[in-house]
Formats: sequence, C-alpha cells, structure tokens
Amino acid sequence: MASGGRRAGKTGGRRRCMIITSIIVALVVIALAIGLGVGLGRDHGGGSSSGSSSASPASGTPLPSPPANGSIYQPAVNSTWQIVLQNPINVSTTITPHVDVYDIDMFTNPQSTIQSLQQAGMKVICYFSAGSYEPSRPDSGDFQAADKGKELAGWPGEYWLNLNSTNVRQIMVKRMQLAAQKGCDAVDPDNVDGYSNDNGLGLTQQDSIDFVQFLAEHARNLSLAIGLKNAGDIVQNVLPVVQFSVNEQCIHYSECATFAPFVAAGKPVFNIEYPSGAGSTIAVEKYQTICTDSGNAANSTDFSKVMKTMDLTGWVEYCNGSVFDTSMSSS
Repeated sequence: MASGGRRAGKTGGRRRCMIITSIIVALVVIALAIGLGVGLGRDHGGGSSSGSSSASPASGTPLPSPPANGSIYQPAVNSTWQIVLQNPINVSTTITPHVDVYDIDMFTNPQSTIQSLQQAGMKVICYFSAGSYEPSRPDSGDFQAADKGKELAGWPGEYWLNLNSTNVRQIMVKRMQLAAQKGCDAVDPDNVDGYSNDNGLGLTQQDSIDFVQFLAEHARNLSLAIGLKNAGDIVQNVLPVVQFSVNEQCIHYSECATFAPFVAAGKPVFNIEYPSGAGSTIAVEKYQTICTDSGNAANSTDFSKVMKTMDLTGWVEYCNGSVFDTSMSSS
C-alpha cells in the first residue's frame, strides 16, 4: 500500500588467442573466444556488472545498458508533480493536472500508462516499497520468513524487511529491473527508514545508508533516477547518490531544514502534506501554514509542495490555489 502519513535507501573472461599459420583456423579461434567473453560478461545473479548489460529478469526482456555520464534523469528544483498511489491512473481521458512529474505505483500501472504520461510530456517516477513486505504484491511469495520483522503500525499484514538480507536485495533489484522494462524514468523506494521505527530486526541508520547506496548503484546501472523517501537522518550520507527527495509532512513536523540540502544541491524535494480538509476544503490557515515558507514551513523555499489525502487518491491542491482530481481506474 501507499505510505501516506507513515513516519517512520565481472569482468568478462578474457581469452588469449595464439596466432597460427592457418588464417582460417585463427578466425575460428577468435570467434570462439569472443563468444566465450560475451557469455562470461553477463551478470546472472541480479547484481551489478561492469559488462555492457545488466541481468535480464525472468521475462527475458533485455534491459538497458548502464548509462553514460549525465544520462540519468535529474528532475529540476521546483518541478511540479502529482502522486497517485491508491489506484492506477486512468489515461483514457485527458490527464490532469499536466505537471512535470507523476509518481505512480509501479506494479498496478501498466507500461502503456507510463508511455501515455511520457508522450504527454511528463516524467514518471515508479513507486514500490523497498523496506517493507506487502502481501498483495506479485512477488510477495519470494520473501522468506527470516526476511520479516515486526508489523508496520497501522498497516495490517505489512512487515519491516531486513535490509541486509541477500534475498531482500535480490528482490529489490528485480523490482527495479521491472521499472526499467516498463520505461519508468525514476523509482521511489519507500520505507527505507526502518531504523526509526519498532522494526523488530535491530535495523540501524548505517543499515539504511548501505541499503540506499546499494539501490542507487543498481538504479544507475538500469538508467533510472532514484529518490530518498523520508529518512531525514541519512540525507547527508546518501545525497550524492540520489537525484531527489520524496518527503511526507516536513512542514507539519517542522523538519524541512533537514531536507533543504537537496535544493542546495540542485535536486528537488517533492513534499507531501496531509492537512485536515484535504479532499474537499482546506482551511485558510492550514493552507497559509504550508505555503508561506515561514513558521513550520521555514526552510521549505523551492520545495515542490502538494496537499493530499493520506490514501493518496487523485485529489491534489497546490500552493497556487489550483485543485485537481486525477482520474483513476477502479483497480
């Protein structure tokens, strides 16, 4: 489920060919050596590779090569955005609002929806939970009992995951491979802040730092941008390897200074606030608290702010006063 309101990151084998007197035999040997080199250069374990391609998931669809420097999508500070996680986006009608970025669920939205958003001139961030087990996901059967800690408060059936588990990490690599296959521009891995919750696994800040760095390395190999979701304690540690922040309620909790380093580094903070009245009419004082960049909102200048309901439906209000309700599919 969506994270609304949650408080909780081979070289190929080389072969030397001896030159022999027969040119024909030499060509055969060279061709065989090249074939072996390509085979050994593939990464079959879901890990990073210094070869020209990453491992393909079970579907067999080839994945993109690691990007050249500067080719990963870098959203701009002050980018406009919308986040809808409750249901898939309905693209059979006019897509509103027309913003720079949509953050949508990776599993429930088909590739055609991502393509429609991109064809309309918008970038797509694909959401998945990287630090928690969700029972309804297609790959939920791949998790082992030892991977799971305590249940997330307020989210029945959802459990904190051991970020150091090899199995968990392999599953998350496969999820990012799926995002690459679907054509997502970036990924939004949620729940990397287990250390700040009663996780039942003894997770530490260092565990989250290592995990986010691991995810960022594999995202880069798949030409995907990646964000840090909440986890304010580790901002300085992972800021160099992520391209944006997705933050929930830093204004409500007077924590925006923690995430301001993103803006200083030329990377956006996609901020979500859940004020009372969201979904219908937000009180003027609540609106002003969020949008004036003073008081609780101090240090939030140039944050990309949206006001949402906690279930992250299509309803959204912006600080310019505009209100939209993005059309969703029924499931």
